[in-house]
Amino acid sequence: MNNPYDAILIMSFGGPEGMDDVMPFLDNVLRGKNVPDERKREVAHHYELFGGVSPINRQNEALKAAIEAELARHGITIPVHLGNRNWKPFVTDVVRTMQERGVKKFLTFVTSGFSCYSGCRQYREDILRACEVVGPDAPAFDKIRVYYNHPDFIAVSAERWREALAALPPAARDGAHTAFTAHSIPMAMAERSNYEIQLRTACELTAREAGIANWKLVFQSRSGPPHQPWLEPDIGDHIRTLHEQGVPGLVIQPIGFISDHMEVLYDLDHEAKDLCDELGMPMARAATPGVHPRFVQMVVELMRERMDPSLPKRALGDRGPNHDVCPPNCCQSGREAMMAAGGGRPAARP
Repeated sequence: MNNPYDAILIMSFGGPEGMDDVMPFLDNVLRGKNVPDERKREVAHHYELFGGVSPINRQNEALKAAIEAELARHGITIPVHLGNRNWKPFVTDVVRTMQERGVKKFLTFVTSGFSCYSGCRQYREDILRACEVVGPDAPAFDKIRVYYNHPDFIAVSAERWREALAALPPAARDGAHTAFTAHSIPMAMAERSNYEIQLRTACELTAREAGIANWKLVFQSRSGPPHQPWLEPDIGDHIRTLHEQGVPGLVIQPIGFISDHMEVLYDLDHEAKDLCDELGMPMARAATPGVHPRFVQMVVELMRERMDPSLPKRALGDRGPNHDVCPPNCCQSGREAMMAAGGGRPAARP
């Protein structure tokens, strides 16, 4: 194999490491966005409940170690770097380090399995901006394809669901409903990407694999102004509807997330769980892929695809494997449409 890459970059969102980091971190996340200070303080409180430490950094370090071990198992020993959009290690610093170490081209894995502006294009823009800052000698880069319909991702999702179902009280399992959750985004952004289509495909494939008869795709973590349309229904509203329908139990599967970071822990394990307890509805939350061996094997398989074009590309369903190279007009932000409608710039939610 004639590997064209000198290094690998795991690109993620980043998170604070203590209370002193929380507000500077949120300033980075929300810079240039129309988010009131009251909303920023509300999100800061979420981190306060965890001592100001986001779990995403430790989880990404564990994923990095697992990927390094799996690459070595295939005889691939190139260095793996971890870089973030909003906190240390910042991607610009990591790209500069790679350039200083003689890296000419690196391969990027973004910790998001679905296509939209905030889950794909914005990460690519961040890396391009970092390369511009580093200068003309900055390395080139490619990004691996999204994997929402990869058989290993679906198999891990089905396994995590079975584990969660088994955690429900026996009386709640028969007739239990499954709520697949993903991060809500503005409708103007969703309409300019395949985000919702890919999510529904992943839900359908997981339901088929696990034998889930009663499910719905819902959304969480909305952060935009009330008058701005975002993807719905909200997980909280959905839980109330299920209660009214007399559903005996609920499995929540955060299919749109790959690790148990703050939005999963707070929005699901705290807010959704408290609501279910209040309503008397048994609830179990399925784990995200994390460092599940089969998920890690999938990530490395996708890397090896780009290193060796002769390898087969696996995907389930009718849509086939996603493109390797994003088209120029792929995953637009919808910012212009939102501003024209008076909604301001799209808001981010860490």
